Amino acid sequence: MVKGVSFRVEEGRCVAIVGESGSGKSVTARTLVGLTGARSHVQADRLTFQGKNIDRLGDREWRALRGKRIGFVLQDALVSLDPLRPVGKEIGEALSVHRAIRTRADLTERVVELLNLVGVPEPAVKARQLPHELSGGQRQRALIATAIALDPALLIADEPTTALDVTIQAQILDLLSETRQRGKAMILISHNLAVVSQMADEVIVMRHGEIVEHGSSEQIFGDPRHDYTRGLLKAIPSVRSRGSRLSSSTAPRFISAEGETRALTQSNMAQRCSPLLEAERLVKRFRGPDGKLRTVVNDVSFRLGHGETLGIVGESGSGKTTVARMALALERPDQGEVTLEGSPWTAATEKERRQRRSDISVIYQDPLSSFDPRWTIERVIDDALARRSGNPLDRASRQSEVSELLDLVGLSPNFRTGRPLELSGGQRQRVAIARAIAPRPKIIVCDEPVAALDVSIQAQILDLLGDLKSHLRVSYLFISHDLGVVHHLSDRVLVMHHGVAVEAGGADDVFLRPWQPYTRKLVAAVPQLHFQAA
Repeated sequence: MVKGVSFRVEEGRCVAIVGESGSGKSVTARTLVGLTGARSHVQADRLTFQGKNIDRLGDREWRALRGKRIGFVLQDALVSLDPLRPVGKEIGEALSVHRAIRTRADLTERVVELLNLVGVPEPAVKARQLPHELSGGQRQRALIATAIALDPALLIADEPTTALDVTIQAQILDLLSETRQRGKAMILISHNLAVVSQMADEVIVMRHGEIVEHGSSEQIFGDPRHDYTRGLLKAIPSVRSRGSRLSSSTAPRFISAEGETRALTQSNMAQRCSPLLEAERLVKRFRGPDGKLRTVVNDVSFRLGHGETLGIVGESGSGKTTVARMALALERPDQGEVTLEGSPWTAATEKERRQRRSDISVIYQDPLSSFDPRWTIERVIDDALARRSGNPLDRASRQSEVSELLDLVGLSPNFRTGRPLELSGGQRQRVAIARAIAPRPKIIVCDEPVAALDVSIQAQILDLLGDLKSHLRVSYLFISHDLGVVHHLSDRVLVMHHGVAVEAGGADDVFLRPWQPYTRKLVAAVPQLHFQAA
């Protein structure tokens, strides 16, 4: 899986490894901490840590080394943390195993201090909670707290800020920078090239298990030599500017609802002026673990026009996903209402909503969790076709439609017989898009649809969504914590903070000329490329 990889990391320096899924960057990192698995074979001319050979260590020796001298932050916090153990005990165990702290009181104090250090709110409360009771960003912060608990000489961070909001990401990056300033070494693995340019002294670009380019950050980002590196840099959406296509892949062939793309008529243009979806003064409350009612959405209003993209941004807990669920009529607002083309939507009866269910589709962040792993791709899309309003299609027509939809999202009809687990992340997201457009919806709610994808795959999916919007005249409600992605795709933007819409306007106005202090704080926290290629 990995061959011919050579590099060194000195004290106080950061070496970053970038590349797409399957490039070998995570395998390289796991090899350095002895986590490659029993069936793997590691062959190295030299693999040393602080001058000592570590390529033939036993399990006991690795356990003594990991945590105390080498800290390791894994990418998926939900998998890494014990689901039955409070996160505070998880961190405390790392301290106890290496006998770093003797008394229980000191241990509790240190755990709370570490959670506070990595930006976890109410750290004393969160320390007693199970992983599933924390947000994704909070779980990732707890994992980082575990890794730095013993102040290791080398920290290996595998996508340490992927699940974090931009302001918390900035805090974590500051924390990692402070670690380096204390003379600690770091290996950073990230698909966020702006983060890499900010943190790394050297950058290694990997593809298909090999290094294709290796140089200083200034050289890699300012004067990349390899076509693959240049392609990765081109694929980055920026919060500072709006570009056109991000990827170099060819746009797929398009079909409209009637099989051909029609020009907008005067009546179409008039229709665009009236709201397709309208939310009026939405309020939603949930009961917390302490039994008290908490207002998670408070007096939020917005309109979504025909063929328009409305981006909703905000940090974890801002209420943006709850707003999306109310737009989908999966949650009923406690106050206010959502209307669809002027008719009640959240206040409609189940029968009325069922009749219009094909008008709204959804694309989730992790399509794998929303697919039945036993179903073929054909069945996944065919199930969505059954929701299409109008006369039902016969079997031959449905099979033909499945092939056309796969072609529409840039996949071969041969994928029909495959299953979700056999596909890559980008391929699964394309199937999720095909499923979403199968009923010919007027609105697609996109909830973090590219958050888990490599930058080049993300660029292809964003281009695809933009092309579908133009050719199928679909509207998007686009939920994301990635401001660059939202700016690239959105016409208008709604900024949420603690359940309140604090700013709304055109995408350029909100991101380039924000007037609200919170929005300015969000934009300022977005990492930018420190060196720009000519």
